[in-house]
Amino acid sequence: MDRKKLRGTGVALVTPFYEDKSVDFESLGRLIEHVIDGGVDYVVTMGTTGESATLDRDEKVAVMDFTVSSVKGRVPVVAGFGGNNTRAVIRSINNYSFKGIDAILSVSPYYNKPNQEGIYRHYQAISENCELPIILYNVPGRTSSNISAETTLRLAGDFENIIAIKEASGDLEQCMQIVSRKPDDFLVISGEDALTLPMIAMGMDGVISVIANAEPRIYSSMVKLALEGQFESARDFHYRAMKLIPLLFKEGNPAGVKAALAAKGLIKNVVRLPLAPVSESLQKEIEEVLKSL
Repeated sequence: MDRKKLRGTGVALVTPFYEDKSVDFESLGRLIEHVIDGGVDYVVTMGTTGESATLDRDEKVAVMDFTVSSVKGRVPVVAGFGGNNTRAVIRSINNYSFKGIDAILSVSPYYNKPNQEGIYRHYQAISENCELPIILYNVPGRTSSNISAETTLRLAGDFENIIAIKEASGDLEQCMQIVSRKPDDFLVISGEDALTLPMIAMGMDGVISVIANAEPRIYSSMVKLALEGQFESARDFHYRAMKLIPLLFKEGNPAGVKAALAAKGLIKNVVRLPLAPVSESLQKEIEEVLKSL
């Protein structure tokens, strides 16, 4: 695929559930229309925000297949394939058809806390067993290990199908090290909604966003303007979004954004254990900010 299609706003789709915790495909279809109508450039299914850790294999396949059929080629579709068991990740890749999927997003191994050589070899094995473009995903707050700038640059230089990284470390110095030394066509994508504007200002290529589930128009407008260098106009959208962003993460993701989506009538406010819905007081805060937006 053309890497430029992943430049802009991607949205990490939530997975809606019914009260009995089964997947609510009707609401998922409604959400997909909402974000595409809101101007996002691509969608990501079965990422962290999609609660992939609590879905079994058949559910994941069903959600990915439904997403592809609902998107109908209007925007690229990225699918999450990651884990802390390299052999199991490769097996899941080998057992999926990938029809309609444009790239995969693969989170760095969690819990094991591998060293940098282990992280490198993990992604090497995935690269050698996956025909699709691969987006690395660095999120130390969830994995307890960081993909260093050196490891990212090594992977970007060594494997043609490793085309991007979603950087959610919050470490702007590390991001600058990657941006300043990366191959020209390697994409560096924000994984931090609150930092996307300054990240684009220093040369990054967009975002895979949580808030774009709820407010795709505001957030994708900010990203588009920033990528065009119109930072004064982009700041207006950024500070509008910043009224909501901290609330979405205050009691955990995706509980916050699901509360916002439920307030908009797009999904039911249901998460799977061990997650729990946000508190009643936070729900009210979110609803008040949504009204102001």
